[in-house]
Amino acid sequence: MDRFIAQANIAHFEDLLARETDPEKRMMIRGLLAREKEKLKIAERQAETNQKRAPSRAEDRSV
Repeated sequence: MDRFIAQANIAHFEDLLARETDPEKRMMIRGLLAREKEKLKIAERQAETNQKRAPSRAEDRSV
């Protein structure tokens, strides 16, 4: 869920950045975009870690 939200926010901020001409607003949007990209990296790492920790179906049957 976190990844989906971060991806949607990134797309939104990229769209805003493409249309915005005011330098101050562009700077603010760039900051928001950078934060969302960082959130996405964190969410992807967490998902990867959770996937590695989850037992496989073969392991489930052997227990």
